[in-house]
Amino acid sequence: MRKLLFWVGVAVLCAVTGLAEAQNTGLTFDRNTDFSKYKTYKWVTIPNAEHLDELTNDQLIGTLNVELAKKGLKKSDSDKADLYIGYQIAPGKNKPLNQYNVGGSYGPAGGGAATAGATSTVVHSGQLVLDMYDSATKQLVWRNVVAHAIDPDAKPDKKQSHMDKAVEKLLKDYPPQRPQKK
Repeated sequence: MRKLLFWVGVAVLCAVTGLAEAQNTGLTFDRNTDFSKYKTYKWVTIPNAEHLDELTNDQLIGTLNVELAKKGLKKSDSDKADLYIGYQIAPGKNKPLNQYNVGGSYGPAGGGAATAGATSTVVHSGQLVLDMYDSATKQLVWRNVVAHAIDPDAKPDKKQSHMDKAVEKLLKDYPPQRPQKK
């Protein structure tokens, strides 16, 4: 009987841990990518994705631009930028997570033209998703998710402070460390 209770406890713990991990999407990146080659980026719009109002969008993009500059990346308006970067947010209920279709036309984050993207998974409420695509290979190479990045009810100073912390957390592990070859 004790053995049975032990294994039931282990199964419950595994299920709870798995559920917690599923809710905390976190960092995903292509381990074969040499991130040191990326020097420039261009903002793109992920079609059919949730975005922020114009003022909050500008505030978020400005905050991201500052943090990306700290990471050694320079903003460009050219289609020849090394990376295409886009974001999406789930401010309310669970939303489908879309991908940017790098085969189409481009536009600034929050506006401009772009081709339809493909739904791939679900973004949980309150999450900010930042995607980086290699412009040469047209492949998603880096994605990170942070919960509660935007506090819509906060006063302007608190809202910016909250956003600063979320963006710093979002980009903390960029560029990702490549595994050491043995």
